[in-house]
Amino acid sequence: MVGFSPSRLARLALVSTVLLLAACSGPDRLPSVTAAQTERARPLGLANARFYPDNAMSGMQQEGEESLRREQAAWRAAGNSGPLPPANFLAISGGGDNGAFGSGLLVGWTAQGTRPQFKLVTGVSTGSLIAPFAFLGPEYDKTLEAVYTTITPVQVFRSRGLVGGIFNDALADTSPLAEVIARYMDEKMMVAIAQEYRKGRLLLIGTTDLDAQRPVIWNIGAIADSGHPGALNLVRQILRASSAVPGAFQPVMFDVELDGKKHQEMHVDGGAMAQLFLYPASLNVGASNQRARRAYIIRNARLDPDWAETEPRTLSIAGRAISTMLAASGHNDVLRVYFITQRDKVDYNLAFIGREFTMKHEEEFDQKYMKALYDYGYQQSRGGYKWHKQPPGLETPSAR
Repeated sequence: MVGFSPSRLARLALVSTVLLLAACSGPDRLPSVTAAQTERARPLGLANARFYPDNAMSGMQQEGEESLRREQAAWRAAGNSGPLPPANFLAISGGGDNGAFGSGLLVGWTAQGTRPQFKLVTGVSTGSLIAPFAFLGPEYDKTLEAVYTTITPVQVFRSRGLVGGIFNDALADTSPLAEVIARYMDEKMMVAIAQEYRKGRLLLIGTTDLDAQRPVIWNIGAIADSGHPGALNLVRQILRASSAVPGAFQPVMFDVELDGKKHQEMHVDGGAMAQLFLYPASLNVGASNQRARRAYIIRNARLDPDWAETEPRTLSIAGRAISTMLAASGHNDVLRVYFITQRDKVDYNLAFIGREFTMKHEEEFDQKYMKALYDYGYQQSRGGYKWHKQPPGLETPSAR
């Protein structure tokens, strides 16, 4: 969720709900894809451009097995023999401008000298913007630092005001964010992602199909490797959609065609379904081989309660409740991933903003705050981050 803290997001969500109830009309759109046709719709005509993780037969198992075959071929082509090295997975959560933590942690990890190459990188919301840089490695560290220490509100959104929000699809226009995404996600980056995809590596981004009320996992490497003239624009749309806080930021409309008829899907922030993901629980990641696997989870938020005195007023109570639900959802996502990794014997490693970081926002995209949080993440990792082996609440003193 780019740019908004949970409390700020809660207030925006509440205001947005009121505005939607009051709205008489909104922007026009093409007909939506029906529930029965949802999985038939193929952006750019690509069968493996995206998957629905709530469907065990969505094709993700096949994609994972094919990626393993590509990885084995690349391993042998490089002159190697014997089993593949351990597979490292990275999941990066949403969290708005708290993405400065994850960015600093990754760059500090490079400086520390032990940052691995990742077989799989996933991202949601602000994590979706970090994920391509993390996927391509330390070569993009300086860019990643710049994005999360110099960005300002005007580079992300333009407020439409309350009246504009009533008669539109969101309180803010994110055309500035689209321009930022286009500046960094260029042809050079697409070529680099495609090259890594051909080596068996995967970059996955989560959005929410609001019409279908379903999570969607986009296979960025396959899209980049397709050679389709619309591939770059589609990836840019996906990154913008994954960061589209419902009601606050405008949704992204994806054009698809079915049986000769044009339709549109409405996609918003992947955090509406899950604030982070590693891989669907339905997958059997150990079905094809028994190599060692390590999962690194970066939660761009705190995981302890954020105490605040609540005013006995309707909007304050409702806003605080929404903020609490968002925090609980993020904690539950961390737990869900933990239990999946334990089932599949994947080594679990978790990073999150500790309670020792106490600086508060003065405003959204407060550069002083973001720089301090980036430096905090960097220093934690530069000195050798002590990854949590269990989520808070399960962790024992010997688990770190």
